[in-house]
Amino acid sequence: MGKTTLILGASTNDNRYSNRAAKMLLAAGHPIIMVGNRSGEINGNPIVTSFPKDVDIHTITLYLGAPRQIAYYDDILQSGAKRIIFNPGTSNPDLRKKAEDRGIYCEDACNLVMLSTGQF
Repeated sequence: MGKTTLILGASTNDNRYSNRAAKMLLAAGHPIIMVGNRSGEINGNPIVTSFPKDVDIHTITLYLGAPRQIAYYDDILQSGAKRIIFNPGTSNPDLRKKAEDRGIYCEDACNLVMLSTGQF
């Protein structure tokens, strides 16, 4: 089983990249946790509206623009995540520096491409 990935900015809208990433991660056998503005579900997995506590998270993949990430800084930095993926449109030098200062590996990449090419 893969390492748990938290999708920040999850959406039930099939046209959203976060939705596609959730489905691809599940299909590849990666456990996911989804946090979004509205609750819902994707393939039977819940979208929650608050950042989970005391969960073993390996990767956080961002689908929120930099201004909307600010509210999650403390949660992200205290999550114990080993990696943050800044998907296109989510680049944030401030969060990146804070995360790297804590030893969290950060990369600007596209989750969908990473999964499609076996780089995840």
